[in-house]
Amino acid sequence: MLEFSAPRNKWLLEIRDYTMITLGMMCYGIGWTMFLLPNNITTGGVAGISSLLFWGAKIPVQVSYFGINGVLLLFALFIVGWRFCVKTIYAVVIVTIFIGYVRQYSPEVPLLHDQPFMAAIIGAIFGGTGVGLGLNFNGSTGGTDIIAAIVNKYRDMSFGRVIMLCDVVIISSSYLVLHDFNAVIYGFVVLFVTGFCIDQVVNSMRRSVQFFIISEHYQEIGQRINTQRKRGCTIIDGQGFYSGREVKMLFVLAKKRESNMIFRIINEVDPHAFVSQSAVIGVYGLGFDHFKVRSGSMKKK
Repeated sequence: MLEFSAPRNKWLLEIRDYTMITLGMMCYGIGWTMFLLPNNITTGGVAGISSLLFWGAKIPVQVSYFGINGVLLLFALFIVGWRFCVKTIYAVVIVTIFIGYVRQYSPEVPLLHDQPFMAAIIGAIFGGTGVGLGLNFNGSTGGTDIIAAIVNKYRDMSFGRVIMLCDVVIISSSYLVLHDFNAVIYGFVVLFVTGFCIDQVVNSMRRSVQFFIISEHYQEIGQRINTQRKRGCTIIDGQGFYSGREVKMLFVLAKKRESNMIFRIINEVDPHAFVSQSAVIGVYGLGFDHFKVRSGSMKKK
């Protein structure tokens, strides 16, 4: 049975990734084509360029969106890697099909047509949440998300900040097509809210915690955490100050979403164990994030 567990888990993870990417892209498509585009509210990235081409040249957004992303993905293939590109291609295809469907069957009167500010906020929340879900599961909506993924691979910069910097020019140029400063202002509202939502979704799913576990059954607890959660454990020798007894303490680093499972393991093995859990700012290494530092050696002064 052990020989088949790794491939099985790998396929389950892949299915999970594609399912969440699909949900994220549908969320993104709802925000863009149901709240922003019908109300002449611009956004950033390829979606913003496609919106400008639609308003100025009447080019269907799904056509320009798919074409521009195709070119960008060719560059990303050699930098980010084929795994990111495969899932990003899938995400771009889902968005293209979904927005074509929404554009065809959307109501003639756009949602919140008389409340552009609320349309901008709600559209940005949907869009930012969708992009964040896609990035968390190794995919993206393409465009500036690809640029953000490339930068994040080498620098410790948040996705939302990189995307925000890339999109300022696109949103500012919307005045050349719409000739409306209000549309530009609403576009910047969308930009900031989208960036905030992206960071919240991405960071919430990447938060890590650390455990200090003191128990006489430390070996069984450590073994179960290692085999069931695939997390390493470090044994630390200690001594009780009051009792003077020698104790063994487990040090464990894990994702925040794994906390309940680790507590369940501890409770099943030793309900009387002493456990300390705390949040950590960052964890780097195998199974967590990678180091993001400048390449090259530091010059001595």
